Parts: sequence; structure tokens; C-alpha cells
Amino acid sequence: MSFQPVIGIGGYGGWRVLEATGDRQRDAFENSPLLAREAEYFRENIANATTAEALVNDRRLLDVALKAFGLGEEINKRAYIQKILEEGTEQSDAFANRIADQRYRDFAEAFGYGNVASGTDVLLESFREDIISRYKTLEFESAIGNVDDDMRLALNFKRQIGDIATSDSAQNAGWFQVMGQLPLRTLVATGLGIPDSVATLDLDRQNEIFQERAQALFGESTVEAFQDPENVETMIRRFFLFRQIQSGPSALTPGQGALTLLQSSPLTGGGVANLLLSQA
Repeated sequence: MSFQPVIGIGGYGGWRVLEATGDRQRDAFENSPLLAREAEYFRENIANATTAEALVNDRRLLDVALKAFGLGEEINKRAYIQKILEEGTEQSDAFANRIADQRYRDFAEAFGYGNVASGTDVLLESFREDIISRYKTLEFESAIGNVDDDMRLALNFKRQIGDIATSDSAQNAGWFQVMGQLPLRTLVATGLGIPDSVATLDLDRQNEIFQERAQALFGESTVEAFQDPENVETMIRRFFLFRQIQSGPSALTPGQGALTLLQSSPLTGGGVANLLLSQA
């Protein structure tokens, strides 16, 4: 029987259900035969992939490797992936360093095929187990996303934002890292009330807008604001509530009773947002 995530009614209420039951649900997911079989294949065979070419030529190994970094959709771009891996990350002009998406740099750095100083760790047990752990985590998020993609976005944000917020580059480049990863950008921009049209602006101007909105909400303009778990939860809560606004309030929406009473005096989008947020 395939894994069936339980997320309650969806929205922020569903998120709280997922938070409360997530460990048990993940245990059930990781016991599924397919996931266990693919993880074991990787564990037993990755030591044979001592070159980037060997990795991309074994589809099952490559599938686990890519999914461990949220890149499963790239499985058919073998030449592209091989180039990324072979150039590594040590040179500033390496292919992975010229791609805006941080996931590619993390992938190339982890496998290390093109890095002279460190090299690849595919022979190490610790490396194999780390990749398998990443793979299971991302596949769990994907399974949740098949039921409710907003839940996947929230899980991804909660998993990644702490590393960005505590990194050495958080103060100067943190927002650029967020903007460079679509799942992160989607959640944060929605939670900060930043419209999609901002994505067409110059990157420096976009960075300023993210800083301004964060300053207004958290009293801190940099991604370092997310070192505080309360701010992380606030962002997730706002994301789900703004999603409710975008899709239209239902009978289960917080504040819906007040909205019904105010039907004769229509609210602006900002007014609706403030009402819902005050009811959360």
C-alpha cells in the first residue's frame, strides 16, 4: 500500500496537524518498499561511481543523487549534469557557480568530482548515509506535495531557512539565496506580501524590497531574522493565510464570520489580509 499523507483540512490548520504527526508519518513513509529498495541500491553501488560519467550512466544512482538535492526533474539532462559535476565548485567560473539555483552548487560540492582540493567522498560510509538521508527527506516532502504543494513549500522552507540564516553570507547575500530558489522565494514572497511582478525588477532592487518588508515585519532587514524560530513560524503562518486570501475565504477561514457581516462594505485586499491575520 502506498504512503497516504495526513494533513487535515489543509491551510495553516493542516500545517499544525502535519507538524504534530510528521515524525510518525515520515517513519511510515521510509518503511515503504520502493523507497527502501532505491536507498539500498544507492548504498551498495555508489562506491562504483568514482567519476561523474559513471554516476550519470547509472540511472538509479543518479535518480537518488538528484532527488537528494531536489533536482529529480533533471534526470534526463545527463550531459548537463555531468558538466556541472565535472567542473566542481572550486573555480569561480565553474558551471555550478554560474547558475542562480543554489541546489546545483550544493549537489556539485557534495559529490566533489571536479574539486581537486577535496575530491569525491563516494567511498565513505558517512557520505552514502548523508545522501540517503537527504533523499528520504526530500522524497517525503515530495509525497506531501502530491497531496498539498503548499505543505511541501512550508516543509522545504523550514528545513532550509535555518542554514541560510546562520551562514557567513546571510547578511549580504541571504536574500539572493532565497530569491535564487523558487520554492523558497514563493513562500517568503507570499508571506511578505510581495507581488509576482517584483520578480521582473533588477535583482538589487528586489533585494531591497525583501529587506524593507522583513524590516517592517520582524524589525530585522536580513535573512538573519529567521534565526528566531518564532519568525520562521510567523512566516509560515502568513504564507498559508495569504494563500487563503488568494483562493478566496471559505467557511473554515479564520475571520469568515466577520467577513460575512461586512459583505455590505467590501474590504480591500489589504483589509482582508489584516482581518485574517488578526484572527490567526
